[in-house]
Amino acid sequence: MQRDYQMILLALDKIASHGALERNFRPEGKMNDNVVALPIEKSRLRLYCLRMTDKILILGNGGEKTTKTYEESEELKGYVIDLQKFDALLKSYIRAGEIEIKETKLVGVENKYFEL
Repeated sequence: MQRDYQMILLALDKIASHGALERNFRPEGKMNDNVVALPIEKSRLRLYCLRMTDKILILGNGGEKTTKTYEESEELKGYVIDLQKFDALLKSYIRAGEIEIKETKLVGVENKYFEL
């Protein structure tokens, strides 16, 4: 398991250096959300994230994947659903002009409350 954590840390280092490029992630949620998983070869660990742009990645939660899909695991399904709710709230603030995506950061998020 320690090796799996190290692989995730290496992948995050690569993302920090080169960006959150779409090709480095596996879509996990629905077609209209930004939920992705950090796929680590030969590992049962999954880290779920929101990929907003090539330069903005919001880390979520994750765990050991012991089922074929995340939907079959109550724990992993809960993490994905929370990220989907957060993504929907974030998008609504962006549409309303209350939060803006500026190159490498979300502007206006500091004073927002996200109830999941």
